[in-house]
Amino acid sequence: MGRYVARRLLQMIPVFIGTTLLIFIMVNVLPGDPVRALWGDKPPDPTQVAQIRHDRGLDLPLWQQYLHYMGGLLQGDFGKTIAGNRPVLDEITQAFPVSMRLASMAWTFELIVGITLGVLAGIRRGRLVDNTVTLFTLLVISVPIFVVGLLCQLFFGNELGWITPTVQDSENMGQLLVPALVLGMVGLAYVARLTRTSIAENRQADYMRTAVAKGLPRQRIVTRHLLRNSLIPVVTYLGTDVGTLMGGAVITEGIFNVTGVGNLLFQALARREGAVIVGVVTVLVLVYLAASLIVDLLYAVLDPRIRYA
Repeated sequence: MGRYVARRLLQMIPVFIGTTLLIFIMVNVLPGDPVRALWGDKPPDPTQVAQIRHDRGLDLPLWQQYLHYMGGLLQGDFGKTIAGNRPVLDEITQAFPVSMRLASMAWTFELIVGITLGVLAGIRRGRLVDNTVTLFTLLVISVPIFVVGLLCQLFFGNELGWITPTVQDSENMGQLLVPALVLGMVGLAYVARLTRTSIAENRQADYMRTAVAKGLPRQRIVTRHLLRNSLIPVVTYLGTDVGTLMGGAVITEGIFNVTGVGNLLFQALARREGAVIVGVVTVLVLVYLAASLIVDLLYAVLDPRIRYA
């Protein structure tokens, strides 16, 4: 196990470097000059523009800029914003916990409701429950997430008055409940469908027939044998979905005015704050890689036949 973890950690290094390099290049080839944008509609002073670009290292070749960025990153320095000259790490530190709470609530919603619906549909395959869950998940997947968010905002906020249409306090878990449900809705549908398919397939396996022939209680057969072996593809999806929820919160946070990483990334794209964009993506890549490693390690817990060389 230790050798496997060490090998996976070493494999993450080129993935991390390649991802950050790709994002760094894409950000720096975007049209527009963020330094000139500081003057707004007024004509910029060429001397001041050149001085700011020199102070930020923006006049260096792209490969040197990337090396300087990675060197600072190893020391915990994500750079500074161009507009406010504020450390990017402070911006991320302020927004990251909000998105973590939102993503955690959405992920928990996916886990509990999605697996429950999938198990019910898989066990009762071809019956009313199965058809209802299948129709519901198909409907959820078909409707864009921004439509669901706006409908929830209008119906629960403006019509019924159960919630505030926009989040006033991003620290309040109650105000984040509806945005979390909207964020996790599509993931819930995929989890339910994956669970349903896996349950239906494993019900026909030989070990299930053996468990039934032994006269084991139905609850034990479902929980200890059927569900445990059926969760491997579901765990894979849930693990990789952690990074997706963090990065995919741009639309949800924009609709409900949640001051998280998604909102920060959207504003950075609008202002073309390259350091903020690369910094946020760097954090999301680290979250995704960590979640991927944890998922791989959980395989052996779910299926004892899996061994790591």
